[in-house]
Amino acid sequence: MRTIDTTILTTPVTGLNLQAGTLEDQLGNTPTLLVFLRHFGCIFCREMVRDLRQIAATNPSYLPILFFYQGNVADGKTFFNTFWPEARAVADESRTFYTAFGIQRGGIQEMLGPAVWACGVRAALKGNTGGLPSGDPWMMPGVFVVKGDTILWQHTFRHAGDHPDFTRIPAQLQPVAEAA
Repeated sequence: MRTIDTTILTTPVTGLNLQAGTLEDQLGNTPTLLVFLRHFGCIFCREMVRDLRQIAATNPSYLPILFFYQGNVADGKTFFNTFWPEARAVADESRTFYTAFGIQRGGIQEMLGPAVWACGVRAALKGNTGGLPSGDPWMMPGVFVVKGDTILWQHTFRHAGDHPDFTRIPAQLQPVAEAA
């Protein structure tokens, strides 16, 4: 398990449906799912938001979700008003949080390889489409479960369309909780 640098936890945040204050203020005392989106034009970004919205709607005890996106508050309003108006989301135009959590840029294989195309079919069959990129279109996504200053779990993305099974994340946390 890794810890989150105090400087990042105490960094003020702006965005949508947030409490006033810092990242630490958004996390509270329970495990929280942090989802770093690629860019708003990405079909996989849209798929993740829609999938998580459906999971949260059908499972009210699911982990609290906090999105991060590469844009300003106005960009976030435009996107989330369409895909999930009630979502909590941090505007990270400078990618301060992306950098702190080790989110990196992908290469050709991570963005355009055969596995990505197969996942694109999956996302399209769910009714998702792509759009114009916003932010860095080469930025990879990231998914973490954190509690306080501790990263309890993370998904290592092999490519842009590689999503964890979001429904299984709470069960994957069980061994971590028992070890703590």
